[in-house]
Amino acid sequence: MDLSALPHTPGVYLMKDRTGQILYIGKARDLSKRVSSYFFDKASHGVKISALVSTIHHIDYIPADSEREALIIEQGLIRRLQPHFNTMWRDDKSYPYVKLTWKEDFPRLFLTRRIIKDGSKYFGPYPNAGQVRRLLRSLWKQKFFPLRPCRYEFSESDPLPLAKAKQCLYYHTRECPAPCVGRISKPDYRLIAREAELFFRGRYKQLIGTWEKEMNEASKATHYERAAQLRDNLAALNHMEERVTVRQINLQDVLHRVDHSRAITELQRALGLKRPPIRIECFDISHIQGLETVASLVVFERGVPKKEDYRKFKIKTVRGIDDFASMGEVVGRRYRRLVAEGKMLPDLVLIDGGKGQLSAAAEAIKNVIPGGRQPGIHHPVNNMDGSPTEALGDDNSKQARLPFALAALAKREEELFLPDRSDSVRLAADSPALHLVQYVRNEAHRFAITFHRLRRAKRFLPR
Repeated sequence: MDLSALPHTPGVYLMKDRTGQILYIGKARDLSKRVSSYFFDKASHGVKISALVSTIHHIDYIPADSEREALIIEQGLIRRLQPHFNTMWRDDKSYPYVKLTWKEDFPRLFLTRRIIKDGSKYFGPYPNAGQVRRLLRSLWKQKFFPLRPCRYEFSESDPLPLAKAKQCLYYHTRECPAPCVGRISKPDYRLIAREAELFFRGRYKQLIGTWEKEMNEASKATHYERAAQLRDNLAALNHMEERVTVRQINLQDVLHRVDHSRAITELQRALGLKRPPIRIECFDISHIQGLETVASLVVFERGVPKKEDYRKFKIKTVRGIDDFASMGEVVGRRYRRLVAEGKMLPDLVLIDGGKGQLSAAAEAIKNVIPGGRQPGIHHPVNNMDGSPTEALGDDNSKQARLPFALAALAKREEELFLPDRSDSVRLAADSPALHLVQYVRNEAHRFAITFHRLRRAKRFLPR
């Protein structure tokens, strides 16, 4: 099994059997290393993992922006899809949340692995429980949020008996504000709880600045223990900050991302590409009887339109009806500019048309980048993880002389043509890869027609 397409980034992997049934869903800080360990570290496997590995036929993956996002995606998918091996291995272990017990008159703040509908506020989940636990302790010791650490049940109308309160160590050391005996009023106490809630919602930039300054001062004064504690606190805050910066994931969006990942992986396999076509650029030509010929460029990343990168072109050098020459002009202009500006090239260029348009595009690209790869150019990388890549295809193929993959999608039979193949690639009607390239091609067609209509309308406006 070729695992080279997996990126060294956080994400979620879905292991499937020959029929496409999902066997297991997991998350990883480094997808490539984690998934590879199943196949190259077999000596440490137990019976359960060996049974899983023996049935794996295909692996889909969803890249994530952080380990936190991967965790949220993983948990949502497992709850929704209930894969066989996840269900069989379930041991009630879950990632912890910070719980603020708002329904109590005098709320408490602590870690929990269970979420129940009791009116409390929950923050998380947090993969690194140790860091967050130490941070909670530090915040409490430094009296940032001196909420009561006890588990006593009492309220404003039903206070704790004084005799029981005096048995509490924190009561005597005054580390606790002791709402149980009325040392602090309910409104003042709940104001502290409100500040704690704001903190766990991400309002702690000021605290980070204060701790960084104090850490540097402690280090200069050789108070290394204090500096180390502040360093750990900052690490915990940075760990928690991911939760705030990561957008909330809707499960339906996650399932769409699974479909996009499946389509990209299938397209890579169908076209024989060495890397997944994460960034796809597609061109289309539009005109009526050779008048007002224009071209469109649409860009998709990870199966989703990236509309801010769309471009429109007026054909400048071609007269009359010549779709081949028009395609060559616009493709050459596009990549000559990217080369000049040192910008990243796509993983796959898709042409709306057949072999003629494809040949014109290939020739234009080779004229712009004759050696395939040029110094100083940001060429596409394996799944955008920063690792270097090689030109696609075999050394003797036309595709190998191009800096990225190139294909054309012909409308009549919905077949794909490649520069290095005489026969076409036909995908099944229900293939996710076919649906993806159709979506990209149709979007390019729509964008080109819209621009052409605008140009035509301007042409016939009274002057």
